[in-house]
Amino acid sequence: MALARVLILNAGSSSLKASLIEASADPGAAPRRQPLAAATVEWGSDATRFTDRRQTLAAAIDRLRREAEGATVDAVGHRVVHGGERFREPTLIDDQILAVLDEVSHLAPLHNPVAVETIRAAREVLPDVAHVAAFDTAFHASLEPAAFTYPLPLEWRERWGMRRFGFHGLSVEWSVRRAAELLDQPSARVGLVVAHLGSGCSVTAVTDGRSVATSMGLTPLEGLMMGTRAGSIDPGIILRVLAEERLQLAELADVLHHGSGLLGVSGVSGDLREVEAAAALGDQRAALAIEIFVRRAAEGIAAAAAALERLDALVFTGGIGENAAHVRARIVQRLAVLGIARIPSAAVSDDAVLSPSGASPAVMRIESREDLVIAEQVARLRT
Repeated sequence: MALARVLILNAGSSSLKASLIEASADPGAAPRRQPLAAATVEWGSDATRFTDRRQTLAAAIDRLRREAEGATVDAVGHRVVHGGERFREPTLIDDQILAVLDEVSHLAPLHNPVAVETIRAAREVLPDVAHVAAFDTAFHASLEPAAFTYPLPLEWRERWGMRRFGFHGLSVEWSVRRAAELLDQPSARVGLVVAHLGSGCSVTAVTDGRSVATSMGLTPLEGLMMGTRAGSIDPGIILRVLAEERLQLAELADVLHHGSGLLGVSGVSGDLREVEAAAALGDQRAALAIEIFVRRAAEGIAAAAAALERLDALVFTGGIGENAAHVRARIVQRLAVLGIARIPSAAVSDDAVLSPSGASPAVMRIESREDLVIAEQVARLRT
């Protein structure tokens, strides 16, 4: 079967990752892991404040084509964080679909508006090929009612759709496949906790290839401490701030999305690398931010593990999970009570089992390859 050249546009909260992947529609054939070309555009800690998206995207696509020696693009796959209840599988994009995506953008204000802007720009730059949306929420469609229902009045669920959706699903799906390979087990038979740690952070419990628990909720604000998002906090804080009129609603939303997390505690940055550098120079607020980040990540992993009958491996992925070796080791150290063996704090550049030989559960470092999952989904949808 012929391979399709799929341009993957992964519009995240801090960067655009673009790659050209050859993929087959054959379910038994995985995409070629080495992209024909790849490029990253840094949008800063808040992609919603980035300008000239169309021009930047056009330049990135030109670079990819030159790197791939003029290779044609057969289709474009877009990562979209929030699909709401409507989108549970890859979807061919047209004007009507874009309008619906606009309607749910408020559920992921750091991500969906950026994705929709990127899609519109890409359709202008590449108007003659199919554009497909792949959704982070889709992987979590397997959550059972006890896992996605909030302990709130039923009316809230029925009137406003208040439920847990979960995110980072494309990253988790790849981590499950890759972890199964490293464990030499079928992906449908492993019990995993996947910690996706980056600008946004979440943990997901996976059993038999299905999501059974995840830390992010209705929106990507819930769960672990993140770069500029607080993660889970006492709802009473919000009530008090609103009741005492210390902040207006728009100001409150801005603080929760853009001024909390590592940035809010450290006062330095939402980028862990910059916070670590400040802590190394003796900045106590930066050191505290890292300690809270480690503590909350460990707590989230432990909670996710409680949803499993068996834990075969803990997977670290995402920018921090893959690259912040010292923080990764500190998180694992706090999990000794679960029988997880300590890991070295040395940097690792390839997918690997980090725990000692024979240790169970294993601890792994796996590169996030959302692009491969999206490419596979796009290739199948085109047939």
